[in-house]
Amino acid sequence: MKILHLDTNHPLLINQLNDLGFTNHEDYTASKSEIESKISDYDGIIIRSRFTIDKPFLDAAKNLKFIGRVGAGLENIDCDYAEQKGIHLISAPEGNRNAVGEHTLGMLLSLFNKLNKANDEVKQGKWLREANRGIELDGKTVGLIGYGNMGKAFAKKLSGFDVEVLCYDIKANVGDNYAQQVFLDKLQEKADVVSLHTPQTPKTVGMVNSEFISNFKKPFWLLNTARGKSVITKDLVQALESGKILGAGLDVLEYEKASFENLFKAEEPKFRWMRKSKKSNLPEAFQYLINADNVVLTPHVAGWTVESNIKLAQTIVDKIKAKFC
Repeated sequence: MKILHLDTNHPLLINQLNDLGFTNHEDYTASKSEIESKISDYDGIIIRSRFTIDKPFLDAAKNLKFIGRVGAGLENIDCDYAEQKGIHLISAPEGNRNAVGEHTLGMLLSLFNKLNKANDEVKQGKWLREANRGIELDGKTVGLIGYGNMGKAFAKKLSGFDVEVLCYDIKANVGDNYAQQVFLDKLQEKADVVSLHTPQTPKTVGMVNSEFISNFKKPFWLLNTARGKSVITKDLVQALESGKILGAGLDVLEYEKASFENLFKAEEPKFRWMRKSKKSNLPEAFQYLINADNVVLTPHVAGWTVESNIKLAQTIVDKIKAKFC
């Protein structure tokens, strides 16, 4: 079987597939149309998020038996059409769930203890103790929306704290010893912290909007290490301004490219200029976020650790081996 690798990954992926007898080719630079012109030669492809695998691409892939996505979500693939054509879909949420759990907890503790704000101030020679008084996680209720691999990993990290953990999921009976499954209205009644762990689907795009936010009984903290398009940024900013959302930790943004590799266009000015410019053509809501003391931003790296790089690749190898060897 011949496999085409479209994104760079940990070398163990190709090395182990070679050992299993697969023929591996790499093409990290050709355009999508160029890949389409030769994809019929391949039995499998390995991709992260380089481009969308749509119907025309799948029609060209006449001999394709599997698609391996080195990551958790499959939203860049027309899954229904691929499955109609008998193409086996492989993803690797097991590979980066621990990384996401740790990153989400780190964002929450940074927000509660104003670590980013305090760090910036001390480096500027400011010693503002009262202004940086934090709050404790103990005694809070944390609500998780989506309780699959990522939600469960975060809930497990929270088990070392004296917190109540609730989860809401469209699937029944997913609760466990780390989180009690409840209906959404119950979570919105009790949560002090809300963390998103949902895939990108038509139901989750724009899910966190003004109506969703207003249905929470208490002001709350929002964490999003899932998908940026789940949150309408302008509605989030309005809630931050009103105090309905107390702070936000965002590893993903509504404005991300589908590949996750870039924010806006490549020719956009660098971050430092964006922060200072009064004439920036960036969305007003985004400019608010980058200047807010109660917002922590990271560049879609929650699942992007040294260890997860290895585990993601190994998970893909193991699943290909189990299915095709």
